[in-house]
Amino acid sequence: MIAESKKIAEAALRMAMAESREEESHLKEFFGKQHIKTVAVDYGGEYATATRKIIERAVVAAKREGVILETHVDEGAVAGAAREALSQIMPKAMGLNIGGKIGIARRDEHLSVAVFFAVGLLHLDEVAVGLGHRATPRESSELRNG
Repeated sequence: MIAESKKIAEAALRMAMAESREEESHLKEFFGKQHIKTVAVDYGGEYATATRKIIERAVVAAKREGVILETHVDEGAVAGAAREALSQIMPKAMGLNIGGKIGIARRDEHLSVAVFFAVGLLHLDEVAVGLGHRATPRESSELRNG
């Protein structure tokens, strides 16, 4: 039996690595059957100016798709996990452009945010992956699930 936090982290990573909107939809349906709520968001730009925009996009997408509630705790959990994921790719990305996806997954009190980006200058790309996890109160999750 895989630990719950690992399952949710895997779902976020798979969403971030989806190559198309169709694949995202299939994954969202697949994870939905396991009661895992997911969303993915594209992002591209310079890393140095990206952090705030990526965190904002992650929070907005998670609220819009019902992955989190519009509460201080849930929004903070997504923002913190996104910031953690971004800090993991900073050594490769600082001063360069990034492009790729942010994947977010949640079930019960487990929430993960993954980033999967190409990092580079012109055609000289590197790949970077970051992952953040947060635990949120079960009450927030129970309200969402009815």
